[in-house]
Amino acid sequence: MSNKQKTIQKEVTLSGVGIHTGNTVSMTLKPAPINHGFAFSRVDLEGVPTIEAKAEYVVTTQRGTNLEKNGVKIQTSEHVLAAAVGLDIDNLLIEINASEPPIMDGSSKYFIEALEKAGIQEQDANRDEYVVKEIISYKDEVTGSEIILMPAEQYQVTTMVDFGTKILGTQNATLDNLSDFKEEIAAARTFSFLHEIEMLLENDLIKGGDLNNAIVYVDKELSENTMQKLKKAFKKDDIAVKPNGILDNLTLHWANEAARHKLLDVIGDLALVGTRIRGKVIANKPGHLVNTQFAKKLAKIIKAEKRNNVPNYDLNKTPLLDIHQIMDILPHRPPFLLVDRILELSDKHVVGMKNVTMNENFFVGHFPGSPVMPGVLQVEAMAQCGGILVLSTVPDPENYLTYFMKMDNVKFKQKVLPGDTLIFKAELITPIRRGICHMQAYAYANGKLVAEAELMAQIAKKK
Repeated sequence: MSNKQKTIQKEVTLSGVGIHTGNTVSMTLKPAPINHGFAFSRVDLEGVPTIEAKAEYVVTTQRGTNLEKNGVKIQTSEHVLAAAVGLDIDNLLIEINASEPPIMDGSSKYFIEALEKAGIQEQDANRDEYVVKEIISYKDEVTGSEIILMPAEQYQVTTMVDFGTKILGTQNATLDNLSDFKEEIAAARTFSFLHEIEMLLENDLIKGGDLNNAIVYVDKELSENTMQKLKKAFKKDDIAVKPNGILDNLTLHWANEAARHKLLDVIGDLALVGTRIRGKVIANKPGHLVNTQFAKKLAKIIKAEKRNNVPNYDLNKTPLLDIHQIMDILPHRPPFLLVDRILELSDKHVVGMKNVTMNENFFVGHFPGSPVMPGVLQVEAMAQCGGILVLSTVPDPENYLTYFMKMDNVKFKQKVLPGDTLIFKAELITPIRRGICHMQAYAYANGKLVAEAELMAQIAKKK
């Protein structure tokens, strides 16, 4: 598969009922820019709040993987996310007018069809892929569920399902190549056991259910009382149990459809890692809880590795921009000019450098006898690098000023002392629009990450 990021060519809308609310839901899948990832947008709420599809926002895993950010919720996110990953898509905005996507037939089939209808296109940026180099695992000691991730040439998933019931038995499913997801996995529907259906009916939690969007395995005797409840809930005149132990009006696509659906769920839940995986997943008795706990663990590992992956630059080479060229671009002047050289510059990233000396004026008071570079000035230096990035997009940078708009997730890891050489790297999170630069910035010294921040700035023409 291509290593380029992908999105869809145009927006596409589909509708159906939410399995838990029973309400009609409209969902629009929209193209998204590079490095956007997957995100849900609640168009039914004031301000149209957005929830990024990230493991950190998982709040509950009962009857699906449910996300929440700032009080805004998305339920049962996994099926549409699995479809996006299964079609090798990286960036997608999912607009929805309710808290849960339409259940459709309980699989990813209709989401696959909608995305293919919209068309898939490559984007001008390489995909960020996590290459697994050693075994990573997570086990739920209570349930015995376990996920293992090991090195492999491509993303592969194997699921092993055992619910301890005769009717379902032990099932396995394997996806060796993501390109086979559409044909081998996408149509696998969600399933439930009769005793779970009874509990959900009693608590009024499956208003949108019918016999076409969930396989119901009959793991207990079907009483007359339960039969009447099912008829009412599923709006059927008659309900019976088929010889293979599932309720009627539905034919299995595969004998191991349950294991295939669990594999679908694993792919959807691990999409919350936020990075494409090159490795083999082996999931024993997977479920949304163990899936998302593993996703959280893996996301932290990837983030830590990125932080500790200190870039290496040859400081003896002639810089791309020296101090005089920097002053031709930036309006800052000593003692507030905090970048000495620019080592790299593209339309998406910038790398700068500063030599920290005892002659810095801030060392006079911060702190006498124990000089430490203030963290706020480290952030300012990173922002000045970002200023060069955004000012490089206009033909007359000397006529513009750069203003801070916000900073998020600012962290200081190590002290910066006289004699240190600071290396700054800033990368665009989203493309520059209307002079607004949204970037992730890092500062390194002595082979270590010393500071990081998510920054936003805007350039404005001088009056």
